[in-house]
Amino acid sequence: MTIEKSRSGQTAEWKLSGWLDTQSAQELEAELNQLPADITGLVFDCSELEYISSGGLRQLVAAHKKMNGALTMRHISDEIMGVIKMTGLDKRLKFE
Repeated sequence: MTIEKSRSGQTAEWKLSGWLDTQSAQELEAELNQLPADITGLVFDCSELEYISSGGLRQLVAAHKKMNGALTMRHISDEIMGVIKMTGLDKRLKFE
């Protein structure tokens, strides 16, 4: 997985590409841990995310908690949205 980062004011946008699996979930966790304290909103652009595992889903929950709910998911594929819906996360996360 690769992460392209951009920032607009106090909102960070990360474009996730490839597979968010157990191994890359650890990379995402490390990036979340380095998120500047002045960031109050986080957007995950998932237009190029091809796959998500349970480890990846855990990181979505962790990001949601870290941002106090100010996490927005954009451009989710039908396949990944199906996985998110099976877990019930579609009721907790914000989507655009």
